[in-house]
Amino acid sequence: MHDLMAQLLSYLKGIWQHRWYVIIVAWVVSVAGWAVVYTLPDRYDASARVYVDTQTILKPLLSGMVVQLNVDQQVAMMSRTLLSRPNLEKLVSMADLDITAKTASDKESLIDGLARQIGIQSAGRDNLYVINYGHRKPEVAKRVVQALLTIFVEDSLGDKRKDADSARRFIDEQIKAYEQKLIVAENALRDFKRQNMGMMPGEGKDYFGRMAGASGDVNQAKLDLREAESARDAIKNQLADVESTAIVDEPPPAPANPELDARIQELTKNLDALRLRYTEQHPDVVTTKRIIEQLETQKKEEAKLNPPSSGTHSQGQTTNPLYQQLSIALSEAEANVASMQARVKEYENRYEQLKAAADRVPQVEADLTQLNRDYSVHKENYEKLLARRESAQISGELDATKGAVDFRIVDPPRVPITPSGPNRPQLMSLVLLGGLIGGLALAFFVSQVRPTFNDPRTLREVTGLPLLGMVSMTWTRQQSRKYKNRLIAFILSFLSLLGAYAAIMAMLFLTAKLA
Repeated sequence: MHDLMAQLLSYLKGIWQHRWYVIIVAWVVSVAGWAVVYTLPDRYDASARVYVDTQTILKPLLSGMVVQLNVDQQVAMMSRTLLSRPNLEKLVSMADLDITAKTASDKESLIDGLARQIGIQSAGRDNLYVINYGHRKPEVAKRVVQALLTIFVEDSLGDKRKDADSARRFIDEQIKAYEQKLIVAENALRDFKRQNMGMMPGEGKDYFGRMAGASGDVNQAKLDLREAESARDAIKNQLADVESTAIVDEPPPAPANPELDARIQELTKNLDALRLRYTEQHPDVVTTKRIIEQLETQKKEEAKLNPPSSGTHSQGQTTNPLYQQLSIALSEAEANVASMQARVKEYENRYEQLKAAADRVPQVEADLTQLNRDYSVHKENYEKLLARRESAQISGELDATKGAVDFRIVDPPRVPITPSGPNRPQLMSLVLLGGLIGGLALAFFVSQVRPTFNDPRTLREVTGLPLLGMVSMTWTRQQSRKYKNRLIAFILSFLSLLGAYAAIMAMLFLTAKLA
């Protein structure tokens, strides 16, 4: 730190030795700079505050479906939209700026200059902007801003209608697209339900509950089958112990068996009732038809065994009534067993089908959920678009009746009485500061080009030789007076520079106040 301070002190001593360079450069730069600043032409800034709807009619229609712009992006968008090439060309003609443009290149330069000089800034509130333009003639600046506002107002209604039509076309196209998507989703959902009928969740019990029910039906049917087989076997055992014929003294048999006929008639009625409820392949229908056929066969066999004869009473063989009853009971038991077997087979087939398709149930439920989700999304977007189309239509009718616009002048163009620029006091101060800095830089440069030894340490470091002693400088009276005169002249020169700066600043403030 000590070395750094010593080095800095050495630099300052070098600058002090060449201090007249500082004064000379400061005076030259300041006088020249002040002259240039004073001759700069005045600039008058005309400004107007306007309300601009930076969002088109698509914003309320498509809220939540598009990314909104931030303030900086809105300002950039406003600049590109309002300062487009056609608007600038129209502005040049309306403000009579093309009078001085003799050639096409001059007009191009004029348009490019307008694009750079016209400023658009946010006024700190939503959709409020300040438009400003500066020119050396206040009437020209005001005319440019006024012409620009006129162009925007004239174009706003036409642009509003174009935006509304564009928005409605966009909404109509989206509605058609989502309508097709909705139809496709509905067809896919309907076909999926048809292909997987019986496996849909929520149809009565769940799928595995139906599997458990089918398994219970199989077990119950097997139990009923075993009971029917046991009853049939018992009848067979009884029938084996009974003689089929007996010798009796009886009148000639009747040509028909009333009991058998009544049984056949009753089964025929039951068959008719079953056919009204079931198909021909139903197990109950098939069983009833088989019993009727067996009884018809038995009736024919009895007719062969007991042909009609003349006479009153005869003694001979006849069918044992007990055997006949047991035979009928056996036929019914056989039919019941066959019916139970068919029922067991049917229930087993149903259970096997449910069991085979059990692995597909989770996938079916997942696919159904996906289809329902797609359908719900398309339906929701479709309904939103329908509502927004209605909103667009109402908005368009409201604009037509009330003359709604997206550009409105809040503060008309105005020009200040005093020039807006250039800021001469600030520029004068910068010129003085620049002159002083330039002088210091030149003095430092000269001190480095023509260095001197200002202290013993520097001499010892540069030469590398030991320092034996120092001899003090003894000034004569004439030399001391000469040094003091030079110092006084330097101070007076510096003070005169500051005085000139103060006089110029006072003149500028007085001029501004009188204006």
